[in-house]
Amino acid sequence: MSEQTGDIRKLTTLLEVSQSLSGTLNLKAALHRVLETLERHHGMIGSAVMLLSEDTGEIHTEALNGLTSDNHSVHQMGEGITGRVIESGKPIVIPQVSREPALIRRRSREELSFISVPITLNRKPVGALGVDLRFKKDRDYDRSVKFLKVVASMIAQALKVQRSVEAERRRLLDENIHLQQELRERYDFSNIIGTSGPMRQVYEQVSQVARTNTTVLIRGESGTGKELIAHAIHYNSLRARKPFIKVSCAALPDTLIESELFGYEKGAFTGAQARKKGRFEMAEGGTLFLDEIGDLNLSTQVKLLRVLQEREFERLGGAETVKVNVRLIAATNKDLEQAIAEGGFREDLYYRLNVFAIFVPPLRERKPDVLLLADHFLEKYAREHGKNIKRISTPAIDMITAYHWPGNVRELENCIERAALVCEGHAIHGHHLPPTLQTASASGTVTRLSMTAAIEAYEKDLILDALKTTRGNRARAAALLGTTERILGYKVKKYAIDCNRFR
Repeated sequence: MSEQTGDIRKLTTLLEVSQSLSGTLNLKAALHRVLETLERHHGMIGSAVMLLSEDTGEIHTEALNGLTSDNHSVHQMGEGITGRVIESGKPIVIPQVSREPALIRRRSREELSFISVPITLNRKPVGALGVDLRFKKDRDYDRSVKFLKVVASMIAQALKVQRSVEAERRRLLDENIHLQQELRERYDFSNIIGTSGPMRQVYEQVSQVARTNTTVLIRGESGTGKELIAHAIHYNSLRARKPFIKVSCAALPDTLIESELFGYEKGAFTGAQARKKGRFEMAEGGTLFLDEIGDLNLSTQVKLLRVLQEREFERLGGAETVKVNVRLIAATNKDLEQAIAEGGFREDLYYRLNVFAIFVPPLRERKPDVLLLADHFLEKYAREHGKNIKRISTPAIDMITAYHWPGNVRELENCIERAALVCEGHAIHGHHLPPTLQTASASGTVTRLSMTAAIEAYEKDLILDALKTTRGNRARAAALLGTTERILGYKVKKYAIDCNRFR
């Protein structure tokens, strides 16, 4: 065979090796094809790829083809020819296997030569490629070693890609497990803030229905936390490991809501260039949360009713029937009974949805929870905005508890976030709260004050806060305020403050 023919054969081999390694992420299968290519083009009697385990430090056979001269299933570093190659990072050539004591176990009818080259990744040996060749006196072993080094280098790059993919897969898996655990902890109904009677009833209902597949209708005013209850039901159900998909029926226009829920086929309408899954398919095995379902148009209500009854539907523009296994949770702040009377909501759909109703009480009906929620939001936003705010002052507490909170929990959260942003001290005072709480006559919190009265109210607020800090100790409170005990005593008498209430 001429030298030119040999070079062409080697280039052909390298091309096939490259195609085998790049054509799949299954490294073991790719390596088997590489070894078959070496045997087919270069007459190798046997070949093997040995890799060093990242976890155990042992050397194992990753791929094997035909007879090999050093093919134990597991080696230790430095053991045998392969172990020495991986330990040293240098190739080893055995021209005549019969004369090598380390390979004495090999028996063959013909004399063989053995070559092993390291597979190096980031300048560190991570394996070895070993081949058996028929013995030839005039064989150019240097050329053979150089060629096998190129093949080993290509194997190393494929190994690098596989390990990167595997590391990313593990990272994503760990992250997914972590996020699922975080979601379960965040939406565990035991972590929902509130100990009032109405909320205890909600907790009981959630615990009753969570581990079933029953359709749930959550009702309540805007801002009461209906979505939080829906999350709690899902993450305490048997479907917790499956998707939780939310659709806001009020946020999507009537022309889009059907395609969003049920998906569409390619060419169903202008711009539909490919098939798209709807939210029902995305929620397969899990929970679909339809928020503000009272805003759903009548045509979509008909299709939704069929899904609830038959557990199947067709995509927009398609004829294929899609079967789904989805639990439905719906929520609304509307009076559905009135909507039925006015013809805006289907009565049959209402009865399908209203299997298990949960009423989330407005904040004005759960007064004992207001301060618990306020403290929770203060801790959250103080941490979020890097503030060292420890508590809410007594006058500010009075204002918060006296307000009627028409925007419910959402309004309270926004109020506390604003207060945390503008507060520069360690406590939230009345003047940190939004003007709605301070001046709205409808709230009955604070009447209109003159400048003098406003200053006196602020002064009283500071004194109350200082006395609260010092547990009613006037001397220490005066020191905190930078005044004398005598002046503080005068102010206490002026504002009719009872110091004993703080002891």
